[in-house]
Amino acid sequence: HVQLVESGGGSVQPGGSLILSCTVSGDTYGGTYGSSCLGWFRQAPGKEREWVAAVTRTHTPYYADSVKGRFTISRVDSNTLWLSMHDLRPDDTATYFCAYRTETCESTMTGTAFFDFWGQGTQVTV
Repeated sequence: HVQLVESGGGSVQPGGSLILSCTVSGDTYGGTYGSSCLGWFRQAPGKEREWVAAVTRTHTPYYADSVKGRFTISRVDSNTLWLSMHDLRPDDTATYFCAYRTETCESTMTGTAFFDFWGQGTQVTV
């Protein structure tokens, strides 16, 4: 089992910035954290959970069109994932979730079903 804990959410004015962090722990399937894919999703009230970004074990990032150029996903170390968010807009307001996939990912893997473990989420309000 893999545990994911998000932090760094909060309230910010439009145009502002936030950095979300996700700490990964637990049984990463034989210690192969490096073989996994990590992603961020978000969910606004009354809406479905939406894919935001993902990063492969080789640090290849993928982004939703709505955040491309404003958000940056990065695997900081073996236990930490960041989402750097800039030029935030009111429609970025949502609960942001960190997600873990036990295998690598591709740009087309944007559905929640592709990811195996989830954090509890952190709220971002713009």
